[in-house]
Amino acid sequence: MTSLPSRRRLLVTGAGTALGLGALGVTASSASATPAEAARDSVAEDTRTLDELYRDAIAEGGKLVVYAGGDLADSGSGAGARAAFRQRFPEIDLQLIVDYSKYHDVRVDNQFATDTLVPDVVQLQTLHDFTRWKREGRLLRYKPAGFGKLYKKFRDSDGAWVAGAVIAFSYVYDVAAAGANAPRTPLDLVDPRWKGAIASSYPHDDDAVLYLYALYAQTYGWDWMAALAAQQPQFARGSFSPSTAINNKRAVVGVGTGGSPTSTGPIRMGRPEGHPFMAWGQRIAILKQAANPTAAKLFLSWQISTERQTSNGWSVRTDVAPPAGLKPIWEYPEANVDGFPRFMEDRAAVERWKQTFALYFGEVKGDPTPGWPGLHPGR
Repeated sequence: MTSLPSRRRLLVTGAGTALGLGALGVTASSASATPAEAARDSVAEDTRTLDELYRDAIAEGGKLVVYAGGDLADSGSGAGARAAFRQRFPEIDLQLIVDYSKYHDVRVDNQFATDTLVPDVVQLQTLHDFTRWKREGRLLRYKPAGFGKLYKKFRDSDGAWVAGAVIAFSYVYDVAAAGANAPRTPLDLVDPRWKGAIASSYPHDDDAVLYLYALYAQTYGWDWMAALAAQQPQFARGSFSPSTAINNKRAVVGVGTGGSPTSTGPIRMGRPEGHPFMAWGQRIAILKQAANPTAAKLFLSWQISTERQTSNGWSVRTDVAPPAGLKPIWEYPEANVDGFPRFMEDRAAVERWKQTFALYFGEVKGDPTPGWPGLHPGR
């Protein structure tokens, strides 16, 4: 068997400070608010129940438009939220339009510039947009019921935005096909046995996948990244694509995709202790110019409610226990929960990372997987 790069050599062959690696480091943070933070708060937490908000939203007109980041228009988490909201609140005419977050954010900016704003709510992966829109005065400050129970890094202290869901990206593998040789850590991805058997979403097409690859480059070095490129991964657009390739028997291992941390199904998520993966809180905000602010408040309140947050995955709330065998996501240093928002704020470094990975893996190919919704979807 061809010898693999040693752990020590990989760690010594660092990614270099030229790509902004300082932004990747993270430290754990407390989940509770400080007295100083509480004193600054000027917006009271909403005390209305979901049913009371539902009634008020119907009286307002019963309409709601949400721009949601996602990979597929009619399946995936965005489409799942659309179906669940409609089932829970059938008298609200919800239009939830899914597109890549990197297109939705500039779509909203263009609508601001042309005074043609469509959405009431934005739910996106582009975390830096929320801090920018807050500075620009674009966001309505609102604290839904349960706001104080959110992990403090999953909420803006002034109520400009909240995180509505935890999403985690790592590598996954086909349990049956991998067998006893399943990759135990990302280091194993460069083992020759996986040549031609790895599928990945493009790191230079999706900032969350980009951050995962940047963490790999920082941890294992550029020799390891070159060895990964030599494995001839099958790249495609959309973070769902690695699992699709595995399900269709075109790959055994997937990189840059999500998965259930408690899954016992045919595809398992790898998150070994001491090795990086990445997770974040998907941010949601109400736009100050929203035509349907009450329905928008209902949507945020529902997304962070205990009825919505209780599932088989991690919660954004500190009072919702994770499934058996898991800790809250912010207690895993390997998840780099605090590092991703910081990474997203440095757009110049992000662009350098993207172009560097294009050198290793080639340019992004293929049409956007949600299609082309246009300038004003939902109008």
